[in-house]
Amino acid sequence: MKIAVIDGQGGKIGQMLVSAIKKAEIPCTVRAVGTNSNATAAMMKAGADEGATGENPVIVASRQADVIMGPIGILSADGLLGEITPAMSTAIGQSQATKLLLPLNQCRTIVVGTQSLSMSRMVEEAITVLKSLL
Repeated sequence: MKIAVIDGQGGKIGQMLVSAIKKAEIPCTVRAVGTNSNATAAMMKAGADEGATGENPVIVASRQADVIMGPIGILSADGLLGEITPAMSTAIGQSQATKLLLPLNQCRTIVVGTQSLSMSRMVEEAITVLKSLL
């Protein structure tokens, strides 16, 4: 199995994911893909098998991965304080890989219903959050 861990900024989330994957001894190849060299370096230090930095590596890794992991902001163009380009978010979103994303509720993206809730309860929660933004 090929896992692409995608992160930006300081790479702390990606570092934690890579470390946990390695600690769990999951039989896979972990490719650390950072939007900047600091993020890639942090994930490599955590034990990633491969590493690359930048827009094209994100696009290529998204095509090749069986699983993509990272913060939910990688799905949003201009996410991670602008480090995710539209091409990156499109490649990740269109990837056939399973996406395991951490809903951090930052960068103006708020994920509701992350627990096991009924659809009606998720809608209620979404409306509550919407009201709080007004």
